[in-house]
Amino acid sequence: MSTVPFARTGRRRAGHRPGQPAPTWTSVSGRRPPAPAAVLRTSLLVAASLLAVAPVLWIAVSSFKPLPQLLGDPLSLPSSLSLANYRGGFQQFDFLTYFRNSAIVTVAATLLTLALSATAGYGLAKYNFRGRNGLFVLVLATIMIPIQVILVPIFQVVVDLHLVNSLLGLIIPPAATPTGVFLMRQAFLSIPDELIEAARVDGAGEFRTFWRIVLPNARASLAVLAIISVGWRWNDFIWPLIIAQSPGVYTLPVALGLLTSQQAVPYNFILAMVVASMIPVIVIFLFLQRHVIRGIAMTGLK
Repeated sequence: MSTVPFARTGRRRAGHRPGQPAPTWTSVSGRRPPAPAAVLRTSLLVAASLLAVAPVLWIAVSSFKPLPQLLGDPLSLPSSLSLANYRGGFQQFDFLTYFRNSAIVTVAATLLTLALSATAGYGLAKYNFRGRNGLFVLVLATIMIPIQVILVPIFQVVVDLHLVNSLLGLIIPPAATPTGVFLMRQAFLSIPDELIEAARVDGAGEFRTFWRIVLPNARASLAVLAIISVGWRWNDFIWPLIIAQSPGVYTLPVALGLLTSQQAVPYNFILAMVVASMIPVIVIFLFLQRHVIRGIAMTGLK
């Protein structure tokens, strides 16, 4: 009597002997079906991703809508893919000046942040001195201080240094960040001390060891810190609003915020300029994204 091939009904497959465990069902590709927990986790992650991306997609699509359609039916698709909003925004909005200011502030502040965070993190990770751990705890404690609490003292220092209404006043004060020091310290802890000692034995000085040995091994963390710093500086609104007191020093967030204070708010032009202002950050992220996961993972190593 021939046996019936195994199917989902639980019948025995050809060659299956009584007493042996019954074979389990597999997919056509031979892989087991995903567990319910994995399906639920993936569904939640996809839903969260769609919720995060939906506002950005709406802004990008709405930047092509004329103002009557944008106000009358904001959820509809644009009637035509016209660049009239972008042309009108560039004509009525001094975009290039504000873009230049934002670019100068972002690039200079990011470079200064990388330099200060790398040197401070290297000292806290690789130099033994009394009070090192206490100093590191103090640096971490400053993360819990809201920026609104220290705005007045910082502004007073900027006034005393005559940096109000200048790009230097936008660059220097926010450059030193405890988050950057923490990221770089954790990255430097993962570098073996023997590697640094070998460089010193070969005659390399402290700066050369730091520049040629330590920093190349922390490229991933530097890239992560650069992306974080670019996002902070490019989108910063409170500090530039306080320091910049003339249109020639405004950054893009401040200029876009003041544009909404007009009696007749040109929302179609604002959305077009918002999309244009997002492009540099997206390009930088795409360029450095391969370092992000590795750099974030390295911050937990010691």
